[in-house]
Amino acid sequence: MLEISHLTKVFHPGTVNEKVALNDVNLHVGAGEVVCIIGSNGSGKSTLFNMISGTYPVTGGTIVLDGKDVTSSAEYRRAFTIGRIFQDPTKGTAGKMSIEDNLITASRKGMRGLRISLNDRKRAEFRALLEPIGLQDRLGDNVGLLSGGQRQALTLLMTVISNPKLILLDEHTAALDPGNADTVMALTQKYISQYNLTALMVTHNMQLAIDYGTRLIMMDSGRIILDVQGDEKRRLTVGSLVEVFRSIKSRDYASDRGLLTI
Repeated sequence: MLEISHLTKVFHPGTVNEKVALNDVNLHVGAGEVVCIIGSNGSGKSTLFNMISGTYPVTGGTIVLDGKDVTSSAEYRRAFTIGRIFQDPTKGTAGKMSIEDNLITASRKGMRGLRISLNDRKRAEFRALLEPIGLQDRLGDNVGLLSGGQRQALTLLMTVISNPKLILLDEHTAALDPGNADTVMALTQKYISQYNLTALMVTHNMQLAIDYGTRLIMMDSGRIILDVQGDEKRRLTVGSLVEVFRSIKSRDYASDRGLLTI
């Protein structure tokens, strides 16, 4: 489904500020997989997402999504098939538009030349979709009136109804309080199952990465240093993950945030 081969990203090449952010990364993600990606600051997690989504051009390597080479595709073209949810709840919605207008915009994504009417039938459909979020009676409210948790839940819903081939969850619960983070993670699981989605989720939280998803990847210094799934993943603890990192890198895990639990 997603095939990344020898992916490399070098910032400011040939200068004193040269920085190798990704170093010959190879990754295959099958359809329906939910891959949690952990690593300390500067390990390459965000750069990997920026390469997949087309935010920055690659220095070397290839990215193939659903059989199509998208390595050189513009970010706006990839956005038709890749949904990305950021840490900031305001980034995925238009605050000055109503909830129903945000949803109709998401519904139109990728449907070139096709107009979707906002009629009573569509509003009834939206109310049903919004019920798990508790926003079914607020279709006409501006999104800017919502709390951060409600807005991130709406962003998640908008992403999945746009029918992406892949979703990138970029620390999408990190800015929320624990209660709202739990709600958004429960919705994430529900939608991934309901819509049969393939997802990559970046998190600093080791416990979250252990508890969710089908596979766990650890990155460090622009490389994948650990890739586990199945029973091996289910047996992991935060302590064992830290010990694995120490055994591979001969140093301590650099981020205390990774030891936090929700």
